[in-house]
Amino acid sequence: MTTSPAPTPATTEPPADKPGMSNLSQRVIFGLIGAALLLGSVWYSAWTFALFFGAVQMRMLWEFYRMMRHAGYKPAALLGGGISILIFTVIYIYSDLLSGNLTGYPPIAAESNLSVSDSGVGQLLTSLRIQVQVAAPLLIQGMLGLILLLPVVLILREMAAWPREQQDFSPFSNVGVALLGLLYVSLPMSLLNVVAFTETGYDYRRIFALLLLVWASDTGAYAAGKTFGKHKLAPKISPGKTWEGAIGGFVLTLAVGWGLGYLLPELSLTYRLVAAGAVAVFGPLGDLAESMLKRSVGVKDSGRIMPGHGGLLDRFDAFLFILPVLALLQLLWG
Repeated sequence: MTTSPAPTPATTEPPADKPGMSNLSQRVIFGLIGAALLLGSVWYSAWTFALFFGAVQMRMLWEFYRMMRHAGYKPAALLGGGISILIFTVIYIYSDLLSGNLTGYPPIAAESNLSVSDSGVGQLLTSLRIQVQVAAPLLIQGMLGLILLLPVVLILREMAAWPREQQDFSPFSNVGVALLGLLYVSLPMSLLNVVAFTETGYDYRRIFALLLLVWASDTGAYAAGKTFGKHKLAPKISPGKTWEGAIGGFVLTLAVGWGLGYLLPELSLTYRLVAAGAVAVFGPLGDLAESMLKRSVGVKDSGRIMPGHGGLLDRFDAFLFILPVLALLQLLWG
């Protein structure tokens, strides 16, 4: 007697995966979220501005150290990150002290909103203002002392780990890379505080103006390069950049600099055009410098914190060349 084979159960194919979010959608969504956080923190107060950009510059430094590790170096990333916060904090406090208003501290900043009936609280805040004026210089001196000891600490770290496995070059290379990250990333980004504070205190309009100038430089360069670009600017570093694009970015940045008179009427036209010219020249150079860095270590993006946008170092690379020039311009020009 033959038995028929048992029927095999019908196989059901698993449902097809839904298509993921496109790269363009990711860029738009995360770009809007990032822009909202950026503009909101700058507009709300000095301390939200400091919290946001303090975190941004530390993340940028981490991305720099990450690329250096990819090239075989072993920088002291945690120590460097801590020192980067100290550098940002020192320049933030010093810039606020120079303004004479101490608007960078939430309790003191709230003093200007008090009514007559709040006189007791007002006296307390006035006392706090005096204490901050006395304590801040001591705090700055202590932080500077820690920063000055950094090279010694970094060398002691290498001595304790010597000899390192799978590292053929000198241990002082790790020390140099750690210090370079602070000089290339953290110090320039910390100079954003110099731009943000004036003799009247924190002024969010100056940061908005800087963002508009950088946007104009990027947009003008992209549009002109896409339309007229033929002559390569730096083909071995960034093949997509052209001289025509650089000229287009320069022209649009100057136009926006002229228009900033409506946002910052107290600034002279000469000052605005000089600042705009500095952004138009040094912004692309900062972009090229980071492109050279990425090519030298063999990475495409500095990080992946923003899907579709790469890392924060990719987003703020122009600032690393722009901010030292603008800070010097503001200190000299006033």
